[in-house]
Amino acid sequence: MPSNRLALFVVLSAFVSHAAASRDWGDVSSPTAATPEAIGETGAGCLAGGVRLPPEGEGYKVMHLERNRNYGHPDLIRSIIDLGHATAQGHWGELHVGDLSQPRGGPMRFGHRSHQTGIDADVWFALDPNLIRNADGLRSNIPAPSLLTPDQTRLNHMLWDIRHARVLETAARDPHVDRIFVNAHIKQELCRSVRGDRSWLRKIRPWHRHDDHFHMRLACPTDSPDCVPQKPLEPGDGCDASLDWWLSLPPLRPLPDNHHGPAPSPALPRVCRAVLNGR
Repeated sequence: MPSNRLALFVVLSAFVSHAAASRDWGDVSSPTAATPEAIGETGAGCLAGGVRLPPEGEGYKVMHLERNRNYGHPDLIRSIIDLGHATAQGHWGELHVGDLSQPRGGPMRFGHRSHQTGIDADVWFALDPNLIRNADGLRSNIPAPSLLTPDQTRLNHMLWDIRHARVLETAARDPHVDRIFVNAHIKQELCRSVRGDRSWLRKIRPWHRHDDHFHMRLACPTDSPDCVPQKPLEPGDGCDASLDWWLSLPPLRPLPDNHHGPAPSPALPRVCRAVLNGR
């Protein structure tokens, strides 16, 4: 087989394999009856004994319920519930929670390359309690509004306010939270405005897009020995040349190959097959 045809065959085979795997994991509607455990890497893993985040609670509501992606490790569920409580008590508005993980984690059909082990959650920056007043029962017909200007070149200060900083600080101070991904312009604003104890800024990391939500990722839970931790964060508050690099990137740039889309996923740990097929 000519080399170019062989290369095409390998790519197509990987794509089909990934699509089939995503379909399997996406078709499972309930978690396993097992001890909760995050397994593998956030971009190549699964979730045993997942816990469902209730569709609404004090200070929060889950969006896009039709996706059935509001499952996570108990540490993640507690962190979101605690953040919702703090949001309500602080009178900061109402959290709108996006995707967590599928009932058993694993790769998704669309939307994420991570979120596979039950320790990741997307939380919208929209804090208006009236956001879903006219939504359908599944809250599926509302997009997450961006905090950037229409040309994506700077933060829209008509939309950003101190409440967003309070929510991010509360989430970052949660000892279970390892890091939080936001748009570089949001990180820049925090670097400019935060006074006093800035230690929590270390967990706030710039990443592509993330102008309409923040991505909260927990550290590997203590009860999950097969969870693969990420590299430790660099020292400092992140308000340095590394942030300048992110800000130098052109707006509306395409997402990296390893972020979204149907690119082949790394092989899952062997135990994930048992999670997928378990009770």
